[in-house]
Amino acid sequence: MYTIKLFLFIAPLVISSRTDQDYTSLDSISPEPKSRFAMLDDVKILANGLLQLGHGLKDFVHKTKGQINDIFQKLNIFDQSFYDLSLQTNEIKEEEKELRRATSKLQVKNEEVKNMSLELDSKLESLLEEKILLQQKVRYLEDQLTNLIKNQPQIQEHREVTSLKTLVEQQDNSIKDLLQTVEEQYRQLNRQQSQIKEIENQLRRTGIKESTENSLSSKPRAPRTTPSFHLNETKNVEHDDIPADCTIIYNQGKHTSGIYSIRPSNSQVFNVYCDVKSGSSWTLIQHRIDGSQNFNETWENYKYGFGRLDGEFWLGLEKIYSIVKQSNYILRIELEDWKDKYYTEYSFHLGDHETNYTLHLAEISGNGPKAFPEHKDLMFSTWDHKAKGHFNCPESNSGGWWCHDVCGENNLNGKYNKPRAKAKPERKGGICWKSQDGRLYSIKATKMLIHPSDSENYE
Repeated sequence: MYTIKLFLFIAPLVISSRTDQDYTSLDSISPEPKSRFAMLDDVKILANGLLQLGHGLKDFVHKTKGQINDIFQKLNIFDQSFYDLSLQTNEIKEEEKELRRATSKLQVKNEEVKNMSLELDSKLESLLEEKILLQQKVRYLEDQLTNLIKNQPQIQEHREVTSLKTLVEQQDNSIKDLLQTVEEQYRQLNRQQSQIKEIENQLRRTGIKESTENSLSSKPRAPRTTPSFHLNETKNVEHDDIPADCTIIYNQGKHTSGIYSIRPSNSQVFNVYCDVKSGSSWTLIQHRIDGSQNFNETWENYKYGFGRLDGEFWLGLEKIYSIVKQSNYILRIELEDWKDKYYTEYSFHLGDHETNYTLHLAEISGNGPKAFPEHKDLMFSTWDHKAKGHFNCPESNSGGWWCHDVCGENNLNGKYNKPRAKAKPERKGGICWKSQDGRLYSIKATKMLIHPSDSENYE
């Protein structure tokens, strides 16, 4: 470009110089050789300018050619990227179709589970009605037995009473077993239904996200599952090398919190969670953290345990008793409300199933409010197994607990309220403890742990 401008600037000068020389040659008398040499100089200048112009045009052509090649290369890259994007879009569409098919299958399965749940509900209601009728018949038979005892001889009385009692007990036991089986199946169906709904929601959210973005995305992750620990399962094996509780496990050099197998004296092998703190290991017997486990369970489940050892659980009254009957133990209760954390330690004694696992304790230390009344015999009750003289406290407050004279002041196995319950009836029906100033507090997390009072001499 610069060469063209130079040529345009030089060309008029050369032409004007030639015309001037022509005019001067006509006006003045100059020798013929001088005029010829002047024309040769003009030609050289013009030729030089044309040469420079040619070089400039050549450079311009080379640059233009290089730019055109770059443009073609970019166009090729763009075409390839567009082709790859179309392939990935097709793959995403195929995955979306698969997700829709899976969602439709899950919906069908969900409907089947709902139908089964309705059938179980109807069966459960019919069984409850049959139970009520049988209870009425049992009362009638008891009245008849009373009359037979009064009016008939001793030998006949004994035979008829024994046969009637045996028949009634067998029917009652069969009904109880059937009810427990139906309730367990109902709970399993509810858990499966909630899992199906969660998977279905995850698949639906993943499909919507991929279809709206219409771009590169990763494949949806499968829902994460966590292995469960069934507390009601015990191992019918005998191993002399299995420790009796978490303290012995700690003394053997295992200083990490986790799930371990123990076998107390005269008991079977079962799993517990050992919580290591302050240079010792405590056996965790109850844990509440997020409300994932329903604690409004039956007497049978509170007796043998329920939940997950790596989450929320109740170890089981029978297992707790098998541990604490070996030695003197300390009960530690850790409470966490929506602001602070507290703990209280008690020396305690726990009775067996014949005493409704009566609890008697005395406070040793702590910085929190009292979770139990001291120096009283507290009997354990549930909604289907009420301790004598304790009215309907478990049924009104939810969850099994050691009841005393006043209902609802302390219950660490109540319904989990989240977020923090503000109304008094809600606080009273949930996990709560009553402070010294008389106010009810809703609890966010709880732990109940046991530890030998003399761990150095305990073997």
